[in-house]
Amino acid sequence: MIIAIDGFSAAGKGTLAQRLADYLNYAYLDTGALYRTVGLKLYENKQNPTDIKAAQKAAFELKEEEILSLQTNPAIRTEEIGTYASKIAPIPEIRQALLEFQRKFAFHPRFKDGTPAPGAVLDGRDIGTVVCPEAKIKLFLKARSEVRATRRLKDLQLRGFYAIYDTVLSDINKRDESDSQRGLSPLKPAPDALVIDTSEMTQDDVFAAAIDFIKGKGFI
Repeated sequence: MIIAIDGFSAAGKGTLAQRLADYLNYAYLDTGALYRTVGLKLYENKQNPTDIKAAQKAAFELKEEEILSLQTNPAIRTEEIGTYASKIAPIPEIRQALLEFQRKFAFHPRFKDGTPAPGAVLDGRDIGTVVCPEAKIKLFLKARSEVRATRRLKDLQLRGFYAIYDTVLSDINKRDESDSQRGLSPLKPAPDALVIDTSEMTQDDVFAAAIDFIKGKGFI
């Protein structure tokens, strides 16, 4: 069983994905963390994110245990690393390298301790359209950019990072444009995805909508 969750930055993908994984006892993979992890490695090595060879090397050297542990590392959640991630995301060689890992995780899901899981929840920007188009459940989350900027600002401040609203909003708008207009795997909902606008919804509202959709498909 595969649940694919796509959507814009700070629309609530990660929160929903983790909650569904916990509720259904499925393994969870934050695919955005893959690109952020590669971005972090380049940043730490003082390498340019547009250096294809360096980015490709960093992507191929990632180990499964490293990826799963770094998902919770606050260092990959900064806007600076997010910018690095958005610059390497359109590179075909990087997407191909990380695509194989994502599909392997989706079809052979495992928990962090290595035990097999009955299903997988993956969130990102092209899960339902490219990574796992065969997923039985596809969700696409969106929200107004101003709302997402406010959410991201609060999240960064809670993590102890200094941030300015106008800068966060500008970064989100630039990321939206980059994700939506890139030639390879652009951000868009799959034809059979449930699109949820989370602008005026609580986390409980979003979770309830997702559960209703899954139940409506007859899977729980």
